[in-house]
Amino acid sequence: MSWFRLLSTRRYPDRPAEVPMPGRSPYLADYDRVVFSSAFRRLQRKTQVMPLPETDFVHTRLTHSLETACVGRSLGRLSARRVLENDPDIEKELPDFAQDCGDIVAAACLAHDIGNPPFGHSGEDAISAYFASRAAERFITGLSAAQQANLQHFEGNAAGFRILTHTYPALSSGSAGLGLTYATLGAFTKYPRPSVIAAEKKKNGASEKKYGHFQAENARFKLVAEELGLLPKDGPAGFYHRHPLAFLVEAADDICYRIIDFEDGLKLGLIDHERGLQLMRNLRAAAPNARPKGAGSSGLHWRDWQEELGYLRATLIGQLVDETATRFAQHVPAILAGTYDASLVKELSGYEFLQEIQQLSIDKLYRSRPVLEIEAAGFEVLGGLLDAFLCAIFDSKNNHRSRKLLDLLPAQYRAIGHQAGASAYEQILLLTDYVAGMTDQHALSLYKTIKGIELPKGF
Repeated sequence: MSWFRLLSTRRYPDRPAEVPMPGRSPYLADYDRVVFSSAFRRLQRKTQVMPLPETDFVHTRLTHSLETACVGRSLGRLSARRVLENDPDIEKELPDFAQDCGDIVAAACLAHDIGNPPFGHSGEDAISAYFASRAAERFITGLSAAQQANLQHFEGNAAGFRILTHTYPALSSGSAGLGLTYATLGAFTKYPRPSVIAAEKKKNGASEKKYGHFQAENARFKLVAEELGLLPKDGPAGFYHRHPLAFLVEAADDICYRIIDFEDGLKLGLIDHERGLQLMRNLRAAAPNARPKGAGSSGLHWRDWQEELGYLRATLIGQLVDETATRFAQHVPAILAGTYDASLVKELSGYEFLQEIQQLSIDKLYRSRPVLEIEAAGFEVLGGLLDAFLCAIFDSKNNHRSRKLLDLLPAQYRAIGHQAGASAYEQILLLTDYVAGMTDQHALSLYKTIKGIELPKGF
């Protein structure tokens, strides 16, 4: 793969390459387009770890995305500078290579959770479980195996790619989504593969853990891959090697959720702070350039454990970014050749402590009673919404209840107007777009309303 093609400034789907404005690269414009999108704005009311948080220091999907973008920008620029140390000729074609890589990774990180449904990752499980249930059989019978797999293994990454590249005909005659550059779309796609791959074709690399686009977006992703010159893998159509900067997007997300989710668990009192701080101290001491044991923290004295927690979180993120950038630069030749497909974070010197941190978060935070109770409710809410609206969409008798429910669906999510000829699969995808795009509170409120549990305020 070639950096010149990988950093394409063309905008999806067919706008020509842009001439950068002084001080404002096309990739920085991508960042701004994501920030001003309604899908990004809704992340402020979507769960990161603690659903429907009552404390304002707990992270939502929005704050997590913003922090990941900050880490991604630093990681992209530092990694690119280290790549240039090994191959300074890159700057002859790409004079702003380091800055551009930082801007691309930041924009892709900002959007990395934009397709995630309400109620955190359990929201993906809830949608998947509904389409795997007996209640959904009549709606998905007749769909292809790959189309059924899209629904029964619903993937937020694929939903995100759809948001970034899809414009509803009911609203516009175009089909460009946010109109991002191909470079940012490539870096965003951590899993450049379709939903179904034969077992003998899998290489079990980091980019194959999940899928990155629905069947409806096959042609769109192929357009992205061909523009960027991504290397195809030996498998079905739409099966490619990653854009190199996608490794950095993945690493920025890994660093943020492991360290910052853990910080939330300590602040909420769900994880013992003495045990947690010691794990973070151990991780800091594992750095390649760490001070010898007993050297202390440069003579610093903490007023309380939370002050030390803030210091450790900040220094650990800087430490992990620095080492990840070094690892990335070492692997760039293999990445460009399509022979490297692993998680950069797994190669860090303190990975064993990162794993301990993650396991403690799973045991004490992700499986805490408040989280489990609200996530369990999320299964009822999302499954109930999908079932109610699908019954209305596919009601051949078009009864009064069905008409009322359909009237509640915004026009862009219905098979009307330009979308009147939508197939059953496309109609189901439109509904999942609607449900997955809701905030936690909107999903809960609408579920209560259509079930007659609670009337809208003002009635």
